[in-house]
Amino acid sequence: MKPETPGVALRRVAVALGRYPVLSRSVAAVVSGLLIFGSFPPRPFWFLAPIGIVVLTLTIRGAARMRGGFGFGLLAGLAFFVPLLPWTGIYVGPVPWLALSTVCSLYIGLFGLLARLLFSLPGWPVWVALTWTATEWLRSSFPFGGFPWGRLAFGQADGWYLSLAMVGGAPLIGFAVALTGTAAAAVLVSVWTRVTAVPTHDQSPAESGRTTKACVGIIAAAATLVTIPVTGAILRTALPGPEEGDRTITVAAIQGSVPRLGLDFNAQRRAVLDNHVRRTEELARAVAQGQARQPDVVIWPENSSDIDPLRNADAAAEITEASEQIGAPILVGAVLVNGDRTTTNSVIVWNGAAGPGERHDKKIIQPFGEYLPMRSFFRLFSEYADRAGYFVPGHGDGTVRVDPSERAASSRYGGIDIGVATCYEVAFDRAFRDSMHAGAQLLTVPTNNATFGDSEMTYQQLAMSRVRAVEHGRALVVAATSGVSAIITADGTVQQQTPKFVPAALVAELPLRSDTTLATRFGAEAELVSVILSGAAVVVAVIRRRKTRGRHVNDQATMNQPVG
Repeated sequence: MKPETPGVALRRVAVALGRYPVLSRSVAAVVSGLLIFGSFPPRPFWFLAPIGIVVLTLTIRGAARMRGGFGFGLLAGLAFFVPLLPWTGIYVGPVPWLALSTVCSLYIGLFGLLARLLFSLPGWPVWVALTWTATEWLRSSFPFGGFPWGRLAFGQADGWYLSLAMVGGAPLIGFAVALTGTAAAAVLVSVWTRVTAVPTHDQSPAESGRTTKACVGIIAAAATLVTIPVTGAILRTALPGPEEGDRTITVAAIQGSVPRLGLDFNAQRRAVLDNHVRRTEELARAVAQGQARQPDVVIWPENSSDIDPLRNADAAAEITEASEQIGAPILVGAVLVNGDRTTTNSVIVWNGAAGPGERHDKKIIQPFGEYLPMRSFFRLFSEYADRAGYFVPGHGDGTVRVDPSERAASSRYGGIDIGVATCYEVAFDRAFRDSMHAGAQLLTVPTNNATFGDSEMTYQQLAMSRVRAVEHGRALVVAATSGVSAIITADGTVQQQTPKFVPAALVAELPLRSDTTLATRFGAEAELVSVILSGAAVVVAVIRRRKTRGRHVNDQATMNQPVG
C-alpha cells in the first residue's frame, strides 16, 4: 500500500478534529491555561508560557464567532487561575478563591474576543500580543485597584526574557512572551495552510502574489519567533553585576517565624515580636563574636511587631533594645492604630534609643483582606467577610531614609534611601516608581506570608521581587515572617534565601546604586503606548469588519435582483 503524503495525513487529522470542533477547541483552551500555569514558580518551566500562548492563539483563531473567542479565552483563564490562586482561600473557604479566579478569567475571555477580531489585520501576531498586554493592564487596574497576580512576566524570573524588564518592566516581558507565542502560531498556520492545500499546477498572477505574501509572512513570523528570546538572552550581559554600585553596605534580613500559621498568626500577644527580637539578638551576639558582619541596617518583615509599638511601651522597649544590641536601625513592620480606629500597615525606621523615625504606610492595600469594599454586600456570601480589616492607604513616595549608627562602617557616608513595597504592593508596577524617582538606592519587600500557609504564594511573590530588581537595577531584600526571605541582586539572581517556617537571618554586602534603567524612566509611558496601539488596532478591525459585512450585503442584494 502506498504511504500517505504529509499533506493527506494532516487533512485527515483536520477532518477528524472538525467532527467535534467545540469539544476539541475547549480541550485545547484548557491545555493552554494549564501550560501557562506550569510556567509559574515554584516550577522552573518558564518556557511553557509561550507554548501556552501558541495553543491559545490557534484555539481562538479557529473559533467560528467572536463569542467563541471569548468562551475559549474564559476556559483558558479558569485553567490558569484556579490552580494558581488556591492560597487566597486556604483559611476563608473556596468561594473567594473561585470568585477571584473567575473574575480574572473574564479578562482572558476579553482577550479571546478581541484576538478573534484582530486576526483579520495584516501583522496580526503583533496586534494580538499587544492586546494581551492591554488586557493585563486592565486587570491590574480594575476593579478595586486591580489584581496583577498571574501576569506572564511573573513566571519568567528564571527565563531568557527576564532581562527585558530593565527596558520596559513587566509589561515588556509579557508582550515579548505573548509575541513569541503569536509569531509561532502564525508560522504554524502558514505551514498548515501550505501543506494541506490541494496542489494546482497553474497559478494566476493574483494567486502567485498571495503565495509570495504568505512566504514573506512566514519569514517575518519565524524571524520574530527567534529574535525575541535571543534578544532577551543577549541582554543579560547588559545587566549590572552583583557588586556594581556607588558603594556597598551590609544589610541583614530577619525571619523570626510565627507561633502559628493562618489568619490568627498573631493571636498570642507579642509572640511574633518576641521571635524577631530573639533572632536579632542572636545575630548581635554573632557580630560581637566576629562570626557575622556588622550590619548597617536590619530589615524585619511586615507585621513583625504584632502590637502597635507607638501605643504599647513594652513593644517599643523591646525594639529599642534589639536595635541597640545589633548597633543598627531596624525597619519594623507593624500595624498602627489611627485616631479614628482605622489602621495602617506601616514600616517604621527604629533608631535605637532615639526611637521611631521615618515610615512607609502601605499605599496599595489589599481588597477583601486589608479592607472590604461593599462590606454589607459581601458578608452575604461569606462568614469571613467581617474578618477583613479596616486599613486605609498611606501617602508619600515609598522611601524611608536610614542613618547607620556609629558602629557601622558606612556611617561616614551619611543616610541610605530605601524604597519599600510591602507584600501585596510588589505585584504593581507603580509600587516602586515613586520611590525610585525619590532616589531609592536599595529596595525591600517586607512581607507576611504566614496568612497564606504552606502555599506557592511565597514563591510567586519572590519571582515578582526578582522582576522588580531587574526592572529598576537595584539590589532587593525580601524579609518574610515565615519564609521565604531572600537577598536578590540587581540582575535578578537570588543570592541567598531561607527555608520556610524556621527562624533565620540573612546578612549580605549589597551595592547602593543611583543610576536608573529605561524601565524606571519610561515604563509607565511605554505601557500606555501599548494600550493605545492595541485600542487603535481594535478600532481598525471593527471598521474593516463592518465594511466587509456591508459589501457582502450589497453583493447578496445584487444577486437577488430580478433580471430584465
